[in-house]
Amino acid sequence: MLKKVAIFGVGLIGGSFALALTRAGRVDHIVGFGRTPGVLVRAQALGIIDTIAASVEDAVRDADLVLIAAPVAQTEAILRSIQPYLQAGTVVTDAGSTKADVVAAARAALGDKIGQFVPGHPIAGREQNGPEAAIVDLYVGKKVVLTALPENSAADIERVAQAWQACGAMIHRLSAADHDRIFAAVSHLPHLLSYALVDDIARKPHAELLFQYAASGFRDFTRIAGSSPEMWRDISLANQPALLTELDSYLDQLHGLRALLAERDGAGLEAIYTNAQQARHNWISAIEAAELQVKRGGD
Repeated sequence: MLKKVAIFGVGLIGGSFALALTRAGRVDHIVGFGRTPGVLVRAQALGIIDTIAASVEDAVRDADLVLIAAPVAQTEAILRSIQPYLQAGTVVTDAGSTKADVVAAARAALGDKIGQFVPGHPIAGREQNGPEAAIVDLYVGKKVVLTALPENSAADIERVAQAWQACGAMIHRLSAADHDRIFAAVSHLPHLLSYALVDDIARKPHAELLFQYAASGFRDFTRIAGSSPEMWRDISLANQPALLTELDSYLDQLHGLRALLAERDGAGLEAIYTNAQQARHNWISAIEAAELQVKRGGD
């Protein structure tokens, strides 16, 4: 049971965490803090947080757990503001989509208190932003990756893991470097491509006509371009080396497809399409099997 949880950033991610912990009956009091007073007022009115902290010191004081759910570029500044008031026994974690830069920021900001910071990343989201987007079941059946540090105690890691498990999430563990390489391929690159396609269409002279005829396929492919530009700017820059590697690999694939198309090589195109189709079917089947297992476990 957590007596007090402090959340820095009460939008979709932080707000959903708060709602889920409350529903699970695992927290007595949730306090919110952030850079925009209006957001905090709305979060309190929606029942996401119990109180609004008057200061960083007020937010952190006597907290069992602090969650930083802000854009990754803000992480170091937030940790520096927390450091003077971080009491023994308080555990800090984050929800950032990149981890190597967050770990470096935490080491720079927290110094000898680094052991109290357990890096994390919930693999869940929606394209909507703000406290109004928060939903109580966002994390049910979803993965949360913890990239624990050598300085972390087993008890502190377990506190963070149990909080996410109370939200319905499944805990996975990776190194920060492995995390960033994996998510550059399966999350960060897809967002970059989605933004690029919509931006390309929007800049064409006949964009209005193109959007008029765009249907469900375009909508599904570009859904993630509705996500927060600020957040994805920060993620792209924070994971630049791994993202560049994946982008270069994808460009090679596109050049290969272009050559096949230019040569009217139908067999070559079909082979790539077939391989991609089968890989996606296998992936979806694995997801559905995992979701069924989670459902049976909850029945």
